Amino acid sequence: MMKFLFMIFFMIPLCFLKNMFWMVQLMLMVIMFLFMNCMINIVNFSNLSYMLGCDLISFSLILLSIWICMLMIMASESLKKNKFYDNFFLLNIIILLIMLYLTFSVMNLFLFYLFFEGSLIPTMLLIIGWGYQPERIQAGLYLLFYTLFASLPMLMGIFFIFSEYNNLIIYYMKFFNFNFYLLYFSMILAFLVKMPMYFVHLWLPKAHVEAPVSGSMILAGVMLKLGGYGLLRFMILFQEIGMKLNFIWIIISLVGSFYISLNCLCQVDMKSLIAYSSVAHMGLVICGIMTINYWGYLGSLIMMIGHGLCSSGMFCLVNICYERLYSRSLYINKGLMNFMPSMSLWWFLLMSSNMAAPPSLNLMGEISLINSMVSWSWLSMIMLIMISFFSAVYSLYLYSYTQHGNYNLGMYSFYTGVSREYLLLMLHWLPLNILILKIDYMMIWF
Repeated sequence: MMKFLFMIFFMIPLCFLKNMFWMVQLMLMVIMFLFMNCMINIVNFSNLSYMLGCDLISFSLILLSIWICMLMIMASESLKKNKFYDNFFLLNIIILLIMLYLTFSVMNLFLFYLFFEGSLIPTMLLIIGWGYQPERIQAGLYLLFYTLFASLPMLMGIFFIFSEYNNLIIYYMKFFNFNFYLLYFSMILAFLVKMPMYFVHLWLPKAHVEAPVSGSMILAGVMLKLGGYGLLRFMILFQEIGMKLNFIWIIISLVGSFYISLNCLCQVDMKSLIAYSSVAHMGLVICGIMTINYWGYLGSLIMMIGHGLCSSGMFCLVNICYERLYSRSLYINKGLMNFMPSMSLWWFLLMSSNMAAPPSLNLMGEISLINSMVSWSWLSMIMLIMISFFSAVYSLYLYSYTQHGNYNLGMYSFYTGVSREYLLLMLHWLPLNILILKIDYMMIWF
């Protein structure tokens, strides 16, 4: 594990050379394929070195992080106009990737907290430094204070665990009995805000709307998955209390996901609509983890990977339209099929994946999550039907509103798209739909 960390770390000098966008991209792709090849026989925690380790959950999310960071650089080609800022942009992405890599691989609870919070700083710099509007400072503060406020009880909980058990290694935690209600609430609150759960989700649409395309991609693709990763790790420790109290989070998430799905149909800003759809999808992930059963855990991991690729691709599509029309409003982005017929195909493919159409990972994730929820309580089926139906409704609403209708007469200069943009979208869509062929490995490992 340490060798890959050093490989990423020694890419930092590349950021300060001229025209190094392509080189950093290439190096990230090489690291990803080496990492994939090295870890292919993983069953339990393996490759242990210097408090770092890797199992299936870490492996999947580290791969997703490297992949999304590579695509972020590809999507941010417009930054190359300003030679001074693009060096700092690359540096920011590399530091963010190091933080995410350490968060997903570290086995010490305190170090996990440290890197979990540390990943906030590069994300906030992305929003404040490369955002589009003056409100980006307020959005950055929302992101920072929501997460910090919820994370302080978690830090207290970690200190309490150390004082009681003299051990902070995550792997050994399952041998202890954490039967403290206050500890339960303090440890999982930070992850519920990060997911985000309904009621504590207001920072997410704000951050997405103000963030540049790279900020939106990393927020939707990986940062929300930090919350899911934390819950997957910690709910095993709180099984006894979870049996009594988890119904609270399940009910809030089910009702909240349904309400947010309806709220998506009221949005005018395309980015805002996709951000709210992320909240609805993550609500299902919370429900799956809180049932504490095999299908719930498997489905939530698959759903997190599928959603990371799908929503990141959708933000790329919105940015492609924004670079041409300088607006994200649905009232202006109309009739795009007349101007970009080839891009319309990618709109359709990513929207169909977002509504969990086969053969996407989202379909497998939703089937597993529905299975776990119905085994927990058949009454949840009512809300699950509504959530699944409305996820298809808002996906089709966004597709039909943008692609059909009378186009904006104010457009007089236009170009359909460049090969970089089509490659970017293909690299989101292909893993999302090809990985389902190897889902049996994940089920065996789990």
